[in-house]
Amino acid sequence: MDNLVKSVEKLKSSEVSELIADKIREFKDVGGKGNEIWFSELCFCILTANSTAKLGMRIQGELGSGFLTLPRKELTQRLKELGHRFYNKRAEFIVSARKFHMIKNIITKFSDIQQAREWLAENVYGIGWKEASHFLRNVGFDDVAILDRHILAITREHRLVEQVPRTLTRRRYLMIEEKLKELAEKVDLSPAELDLYLWYMKTGEILK
Repeated sequence: MDNLVKSVEKLKSSEVSELIADKIREFKDVGGKGNEIWFSELCFCILTANSTAKLGMRIQGELGSGFLTLPRKELTQRLKELGHRFYNKRAEFIVSARKFHMIKNIITKFSDIQQAREWLAENVYGIGWKEASHFLRNVGFDDVAILDRHILAITREHRLVEQVPRTLTRRRYLMIEEKLKELAEKVDLSPAELDLYLWYMKTGEILK
């Protein structure tokens, strides 16, 4: 972990830190917005599963309020046209999620964000632990780790874990997340900030 700490600390003293601070402020701003914006972020996270953040962002920009309003057949066609590989299933998940269109109201009733995350993973089709964490981070919550393939690769390369599990059960997710929280504490960052630093280390980009 020591080498990883040094790498993160080096980035913290570079211009990357300002870019990441700006991104965290963006997430906080989204958190202050209403249900429709939160629902759009939920759909973005549904789209990124087994896909990419870049494609999810492009579709999100193109569809706007269509996540809520497009009939399923039309939504499926638009996802196909915009290049999503799993256009049928993602359209199904998004239409199913519409029953939670007041998602901000639902999430903010939880006194514990970890309980909110469990609720998302258990109740919203297409949302697992990674996607639930991604969504919560994107609407301004700091205390969750997004265990995507880039972050998991770093945990293995720096021996935070012996090997990356093929499937992330709840227990495995929380175990690896705890390792990242230990790292976050060492470098004086929130897990949400640390995620952006690690993602930048692996990809050279700061997305969402």
